[in-house]
Amino acid sequence: QVQLVESGGGLVQSGGSLRLSCVASGFNVDNYNIAWFRQAPGKEREGVMCITSSGRRSTVYEDSVQGRFTIYRDSAKRTIYLQMTYVQPEDTAVYFCARKRSLWGPCPEDGGSADFDSWGPGTQVIVSS
Repeated sequence: QVQLVESGGGLVQSGGSLRLSCVASGFNVDNYNIAWFRQAPGKEREGVMCITSSGRRSTVYEDSVQGRFTIYRDSAKRTIYLQMTYVQPEDTAVYFCARKRSLWGPCPEDGGSADFDSWGPGTQVIVSS
């Protein structure tokens, strides 16, 4: 059974840091690109960042996180991380990880959720000002 489980969310002060984890099971995660999405209250889900199956390339979907967030993966731990630094109140959202629908290849250019299938339940991040 394909499963993705996020963790690491919580309450953090503006300007602080947080690391989210996405643990994959039930499939060979090394064959798939994985992306992080987020959904703020009252807003649509949006793509944040994506990393290729090899871990060599990443794509930023949300311009506001450029230079603040980093995505990386640890094959041995079957885990994809989202390192968040200098967080701002507008980063408050539920964060999800998702598996790209097709194997290998580049991350999708536009970060639309339609390119991704299996999703985790999400982890809540709240940034206080």
